[in-house]
Amino acid sequence: QVQLVESGGGLVQAGGSLRLSCTASGRSFSGYAMGWFRQAPGKEREFVAAISRNNRGVTYAESADSVKGRFTISRDNAKNTVYLEMNSLKPEDMAVYYCAGRPTTTNLYYTSEKEYIYWGQGTQVTVSS
Repeated sequence: QVQLVESGGGLVQAGGSLRLSCTASGRSFSGYAMGWFRQAPGKEREFVAAISRNNRGVTYAESADSVKGRFTISRDNAKNTVYLEMNSLKPEDMAVYYCAGRPTTTNLYYTSEKEYIYWGQGTQVTVSS
């Protein structure tokens, strides 16, 4: 069993930055593909970014309000932690952000929430205009 705990959310002005962290319990973090998702009020949860277990594969949402170019996902397997660096934040980025993980023997990343087994409790990101 793996527990994921997010931190780093908060209130920031538009154009500002935040870094979210997600720390996993257990000893097998390096065997997990990880992802970040978010859910805004009244909307479904959506994919934000994902990273492979070996830190070599990353991908970002390609939606209209794309985070690509503004957000960076990374991980430190020695610290059992995955990060989401968020820059140039916009009011539409405001949401509860969740990290998710799944064990894998591949070096793939996963963009569908159905692929993930473990979820954190979420951390609120509020962006004021």
